[in-house]
Amino acid sequence: MSNYKELMREASTLLDAFQPYEQCVETFIEDVSTFLEKKYDSEDTSFLLDIVSGCIEQKKVLDVVVNTFYDHHGKLELKADHNQFSVVCYIAIFLLEDIGLQRFSKIIKSQDISKMHKFLSFLFRISNLTTWIQGEWSLIYDAAYVEQNWIGPLLRWSPRVEELLEQLSRRMSSGSLPKKAPASHTQPKEFALTKPKPRSLPIPEPIPAQQKHQPVKPNIFKPPKEQQLLEELRQKNRQKAQRVLYEANTQQFKCAKPQKSEKTTKALSEIKQAQDAELKFDAVFTSGTPSTHKVNSLPIRLNTTTILREGALYNKQLEGEVRRLERVAEGASEPSGFLQWQQQMRERDEREQHHLQEQRHLEGKISHVEAALARTRITHSNQQRAQLKKEETAELMRGYAARRLQEERGMKELVEQVGEGHKNSRVARAKLHDFKQRVVREVCEQSRELLARALDEAQEEMSRKLELIGQIRAIESIPRTQPKLLDDTETAGHALLGEMSLAELRERLCVLRAAQERHLQDRKEHIQQEKKDREQLLLDQLDNIATYRTAMELAAEHRQEERVCRPSPRELLQEDERLQALRHTLQEKQQQRQQLTHTHTHKHTQHAHKHTNTHTLKQWDQRKKALEDHQWEELEKRLQKSVHQGAPNTV
Repeated sequence: MSNYKELMREASTLLDAFQPYEQCVETFIEDVSTFLEKKYDSEDTSFLLDIVSGCIEQKKVLDVVVNTFYDHHGKLELKADHNQFSVVCYIAIFLLEDIGLQRFSKIIKSQDISKMHKFLSFLFRISNLTTWIQGEWSLIYDAAYVEQNWIGPLLRWSPRVEELLEQLSRRMSSGSLPKKAPASHTQPKEFALTKPKPRSLPIPEPIPAQQKHQPVKPNIFKPPKEQQLLEELRQKNRQKAQRVLYEANTQQFKCAKPQKSEKTTKALSEIKQAQDAELKFDAVFTSGTPSTHKVNSLPIRLNTTTILREGALYNKQLEGEVRRLERVAEGASEPSGFLQWQQQMRERDEREQHHLQEQRHLEGKISHVEAALARTRITHSNQQRAQLKKEETAELMRGYAARRLQEERGMKELVEQVGEGHKNSRVARAKLHDFKQRVVREVCEQSRELLARALDEAQEEMSRKLELIGQIRAIESIPRTQPKLLDDTETAGHALLGEMSLAELRERLCVLRAAQERHLQDRKEHIQQEKKDREQLLLDQLDNIATYRTAMELAAEHRQEERVCRPSPRELLQEDERLQALRHTLQEKQQQRQQLTHTHTHKHTQHAHKHTNTHTLKQWDQRKKALEDHQWEELEKRLQKSVHQGAPNTV
């Protein structure tokens, strides 16, 4: 593997020849392998196949680096060298550990030095590897895998690659002149007549190409759902990586911009959530809970888990109340004053909010009524213009109806002439129909006779086979009795240590069965005792739960009585002067709308009486047109029916 320049050129050519949307990767590699085996040895062939298949599989990873190189530093490079840079990038990322720096240096030096120096300095730059290259690769593969298997080795090889780049820069500055190879002299060798000629290696047999398997039918095998679940999990991980990358990019200047700590942010969010939960924008005022949803309408049977969980909750609340009372007894402050002030502020905020909502509601109604008044005026003007248009259209329709009536009369006469011509062909079609029916009857009789004859022969053959089968089954059903003599008390006589007779085995089994029954009985008694203890514990918990619920119901009734005694927000809104002024304005607008509607209705009725004669003439024209259309359709149906009756019914 000395001519790396030719190998790199061959790899770039193969990548140019691959069409991803028209060829399969496996088929392309198989075709290329057969071509390369004829041209190169096995080592070069395997090296080329590894590079080509790797560049095709890792195209997304390589395009991230190569495309960015073209956009920023390779604007003067040819687009035809894209695959050459991809091959060099693949060798540097995936094969540098395997081939070593020496072979990598030979590969680089076999190419254009200026291009390789520019590309390798861009690829192995630490600022590029640790920032955007790692970020883009993390969007394709897992971030931990990228950092461990790709970024880490590249950073580890970076110092040694810098030495290679210095060598390339020195060669670029000094100008590389081709050295003349020393002239080779012929060296004589002694004859070895007694040494046999080495045996040539046999040509390996070609591996037979396997046929492509047919895809499995969906009714036989369906792909498992795990693949879909893995794909969904992969998408979620990708979105999570994108979110983490976005947060890292947006928060990279966090040191220069002072921000609040996580504890402060969390406390502020909790306070905001508590305030939002206390607001009642969508509260519904009802007359009470329906009878079907009463708390004590039907008894609810609790299971064991619910009883224990609720009992533990009540015990925890009871312990908290005891601790609070102990702190109060020791001299701690009582937050009742603050809670009362907080409740008053909430009620004031609710009243202001209701007042603002009612004001907006009335203003919306007023604007709606004003818009309705404007629409009524526009509708009235449109009706006047439409009435004038209708009168002009009526005159045009009368002229069109007269022309249409004359055309229809001419068409009716033409249809009657065509119908008379069809009646002459009925007699010939009837004769042809009778002849065809007679031929069909003769053919049916002959086929019926042949079928009857074949059926008789098949029945005779079937009866003969059934008779033979019955005889064979009768012979096989005869029982074969063989007497068996067995003594239960004798052993088999094999001289084994654990050998015993059948009677002894039965006795031992009876003893073992009795021991198992005693063990099961003891276990059953133990389980019953545990069950009784557990039931007693549940009963105690139920008593505690019932006591706590009774106390909670009494407290809820007390709070409900206090809430009923308080005046409702709607009563307070009825006394507001600004809202009363808005209601008065709304009533005036509604009265204006009613008056305008009444005036327009009266004018419309007068205009309708004025144009009664015009509408009557138009209605008469419409009825006449509908009657003529109906007569025309009946004439066409009669003509079509007569034509179908004259056609022969061929078989």
